[in-house]
Amino acid sequence: MLSKKPGTARKVATWTCAVCQTAPAAVLDHCHEHSYVRAPVCSSCNTLERPDHLYSNDIRVAGRYTRLFDTDAADWLRHWHRCPGCRTRSVLPLPHLAAWTAHTACRTLRPTHHTRGSGRRQPCGVLRVSWTGSQNAPRSCLLTVSVDFCPSGEHRVLAQVPYREAVGRFQAWLAETSPDLTANARPDRLDDLPDRIRPVIADTSGEGLSLF
Repeated sequence: MLSKKPGTARKVATWTCAVCQTAPAAVLDHCHEHSYVRAPVCSSCNTLERPDHLYSNDIRVAGRYTRLFDTDAADWLRHWHRCPGCRTRSVLPLPHLAAWTAHTACRTLRPTHHTRGSGRRQPCGVLRVSWTGSQNAPRSCLLTVSVDFCPSGEHRVLAQVPYREAVGRFQAWLAETSPDLTANARPDRLDDLPDRIRPVIADTSGEGLSLF
């Protein structure tokens, strides 16, 4: 939980998940890059969007990203852009942008192999993306997309994408996938955003502080 105030967990449990809008909420999801509370979400949605870190700067790109960036992309984009930091920059937090780059922008680079007996080709190995540099200074990062566990031992590194290039690709995809978000995501479009950023609050017991 993001708040240690007694009773907060019970209050969150009375809300509905802001993403799937069916299950009861369990936690308050927040942007780790900008420390902004996005919305209450259920345990399933919270787990679904959590990057599968192998290390602090290394992500395994699993099949669940199909929902995040394909079938349910519009819902997740709206959820992530509840953070004004991400919204005004028209981008995602670095781990999510890295996963998107590997899963979507570099999809055509992933090799395939014949599967014995089926006559069909299957995607090779396990897709992974890592980056150099710090999440606190993402503009200097370089994203490296690679394949692990290739049956023939090939295809280690598929692409290296500078952060700025990854952002440009994402913004072009965002404009096509969710044009309504793009229209309200530029720095000069601050209407419909809160007058004051609502940060993550560790303890809401102080005078004048509420859950957000």
